[in-house]
Amino acid sequence: MAYELYYWPGIQGRGEFVRLALEEAGAEYVDVARGPGGVAAMQRLMDGAAAAQPPFAPPFLKDGDVLIAQTANILLYLGRRLGLAPREEAARLWAHQLQLTIADVVDEAHDTHHPIASSLYYEDQREEARRRAGDFIANRIPKYLGYFERVLERNPGGERHLVGRRTSYCDLSLFQLVAGLRYAFPRAMARLGPGFPRVGGLADRVAARPRVAAYLRSPRRIAFNEQGIFRRYPELDGGN
Repeated sequence: MAYELYYWPGIQGRGEFVRLALEEAGAEYVDVARGPGGVAAMQRLMDGAAAAQPPFAPPFLKDGDVLIAQTANILLYLGRRLGLAPREEAARLWAHQLQLTIADVVDEAHDTHHPIASSLYYEDQREEARRRAGDFIANRIPKYLGYFERVLERNPGGERHLVGRRTSYCDLSLFQLVAGLRYAFPRAMARLGPGFPRVGGLADRVAARPRVAAYLRSPRRIAFNEQGIFRRYPELDGGN
């Protein structure tokens, strides 16, 4: 039975982290909301009309009778099933911890263009966004990428992966984070990126993996755009 992934059509968003895991594993899945009636089906699950334990928001995944929400939680569930997580409990929890840290920086990236409220348009908070983005570039991107650089350097399994000796869902998610930052802040990342060669190298290796590369070339990969988490507003990409 195919996995059913529920996420808003037209944007990568947080659903992309789940898509990458499914694509890398060659798993059969349906991106439900991109099909006829899919958004309505997704909303019925969120409203509780079709689920006893409704999710708060997408992404969520349906696997038979199992319904799981929250990106990191979905990947924790899929990791062992798809061969993208370690078998040992301590290592699985470490991978989950890294995924939660990636979720933190993704939230901060979103808040560079919506620092006051998601319900307001970007144009309603432009000046606040400029200040928030300046701090994100100067302080937060280096802090997070520096952390992942150290994790790669200290991984007992080798610096080609975040966890162990094999590609995990964390590697795929770090690729997506770097790709998003490169899209949203090209000038800043051109300057900052060389300072984190292990992170950049991992992102480039993931992009070159056969199934990931095929996915990135396919119509299933929604392009970055100014409706998603990572948005390119040149006035926010000061590079300093």
